[in-house]
Amino acid sequence: MKSTTPIKRAPELKPFSHDHHHALLLCWKIKTGIAKNIELQRIKEYTDWFYKNHLQEHFELEEKYIFSILDADNELIQQALKEHKRLRDLFESTSDLDTNLKCIEKELEAHIRFEERILFAEIQKSATKEQLETIEEVHSKDAFVENESANFWN
Repeated sequence: MKSTTPIKRAPELKPFSHDHHHALLLCWKIKTGIAKNIELQRIKEYTDWFYKNHLQEHFELEEKYIFSILDADNELIQQALKEHKRLRDLFESTSDLDTNLKCIEKELEAHIRFEERILFAEIQKSATKEQLETIEEVHSKDAFVENESANFWN
């Protein structure tokens, strides 16, 4: 049985967890759009928008400021980097949209669960106060803005 105890997150990492929440919503939107037989190209256009406007920068900030807290050869960091590369490849692919979108939905959700439940817990244990302050400084304070013109999931 899965634990329902909320994860204790360092305040400085919470903006990244908020990003993860929006990415989990992306996964839900992909799944819902496919279930409603929405044109795959329309879903792909939204995932492209989300990737370009939110996920690319998120990955870059994690890699530069969060992942660097642990050793580069740490197996959790290696897994996260491998998953980022795989996700970038999926988002940038233009072939076999059905399979590709389903892979994005499944792999992005699994990646977020890994970061939230395992990787961030390790980061919090190792991070210095200064590193956490830097993480807080580099994350944009701007609220997530939805692309309302693409609401195929409603």
